[in-house]
Amino acid sequence: MDFMSRLEVILSLILLVSVSINLFLFIYSRNIVRKLVMIADEIADLRDAVGSFANHIKVVYEMEMFYGDQTLQSLMDHARSFREYMDEFDYVYVLDEQEEQNAESTQIEEG
Repeated sequence: MDFMSRLEVILSLILLVSVSINLFLFIYSRNIVRKLVMIADEIADLRDAVGSFANHIKVVYEMEMFYGDQTLQSLMDHARSFREYMDEFDYVYVLDEQEEQNAESTQIEEG
């Protein structure tokens, strides 16, 4: 086997390995992005549920029968602090919304 054919075989093997690794990384990253989008959706749903719960407690607390009840006040404060804690996860949700808006604008431009 001469030098050029040996070099061609080595370069072909390197190309095959490189393409295989790139294909694996592409599929892996696509799966990770799907999981991230799913998590962002779940966080948004959880934020909405906590907000609804906090509003419900506030309405009950403001009823004449329960006005000034310390237990409800503590529960309302806890729900409010939990909602603020959930707001820290907004960056994931915002990234997901921006991605959806970009996809929608791309579809509009193509259509």
